[in-house]
Amino acid sequence: MKRVILTRHAKSSWADLGQDDHDRPLNDRGQKASLKIGHWLLDNGYIPGQVISSTAKRCVETWAGLEQVLKLGITPTFDRQIYHAHVGIMLEKLKTGNADTILMLGHNPGISGFAEELLKTVPNSQNFYNYPTAATTLIDFDIDNWSELQLRSGKLHSFIVPRELGVGV
Repeated sequence: MKRVILTRHAKSSWADLGQDDHDRPLNDRGQKASLKIGHWLLDNGYIPGQVISSTAKRCVETWAGLEQVLKLGITPTFDRQIYHAHVGIMLEKLKTGNADTILMLGHNPGISGFAEELLKTVPNSQNFYNYPTAATTLIDFDIDNWSELQLRSGKLHSFIVPRELGVGV
């Protein structure tokens, strides 16, 4: 069995409207949300063995918040192609995975579209379709190797948004 944890970056700052989108950091709420999601992952034993992330500052900082809690010592693969990637790119990257559980950090609409395309059955949830910042989906696959991964083959294990963990929107 393989598992992917798909997390949208936490809430970013718009304080500097002239700042390049790729360089936007997390705001205070985003920093709190990344810690809360980290605690949720840890408390439930959802521990990645590999991390693949966009190079955008808000993704890098989301990982830093998760890692502050998880303390895994993993060196993520920060990949510019994940920045606003479409489903095909994310599928290609995930198929090269080498851990049983992989955390992928990305952006909308790509990360939510990828979650939908990976699932056999998509949940009937407005939060899932909106995929708010720091939303996290765990999807399980009955495969032995990531290279076997096919779209619409996954089973939803869990889905959480920061609001459900007490982080205001």
